[in-house]
Amino acid sequence: MTARGTNETLLARALTEAPTPDALNEQILDAARDQFTTFGLRRSTVDDVAKRAKVSRVTVYRRIGNKDSLVSACLLREYRRFVVEVDDAVAALPTTEDRLVEGFTAVLGHIREHPLIGGLLRLEPETMLPFLTLESGPALMAIREYLADRLRHARRAEGRPVSDPTPVAELMVRITVSFLLNPVSCFELDDDAQLREFARRYLVPLLAAGE
Repeated sequence: MTARGTNETLLARALTEAPTPDALNEQILDAARDQFTTFGLRRSTVDDVAKRAKVSRVTVYRRIGNKDSLVSACLLREYRRFVVEVDDAVAALPTTEDRLVEGFTAVLGHIREHPLIGGLLRLEPETMLPFLTLESGPALMAIREYLADRLRHARRAEGRPVSDPTPVAELMVRITVSFLLNPVSCFELDDDAQLREFARRYLVPLLAAGE
């Protein structure tokens, strides 16, 4: 396996597999989530998180890393929770197309309503941008690999040709992120019915393009 392939596999695994429980790491990440939710990213520092977690600044750096690492770790943990909810929402649906439609609807709805991610996207979209790009956002890369893995398994289960679904998964992630960062659009995506209609009309055809 190439280094790129190994890295992407590890990212997908990080998203779908819960890490070994570590009380101190969770304590720090809980504090970071509360700090970022309350004060935003611009006004928060590693020292603020350390004080809220009741640990030293050195402990935060040793356990998690710098501020960017804290943000990425927080986002990855929240995305991991989204994955569980999305998997539950689509598990009983019969086709890949149905799962894609419901998954897109669930993800966009969850993120919009999330107090940390949705709040930061509304208040500090420019600050969140580096964490929502595939080039510099490990959590977004993990979501791409998670989606590619689900598409791969779905194609096998339905007896479809198994090609690399990564390009299709990346397009879907980029489309989703664009709506999160800039919701002003000619598309009406204000409720679940509109999200489902958009996904079925514009995202489902991407599945055929990737086969």
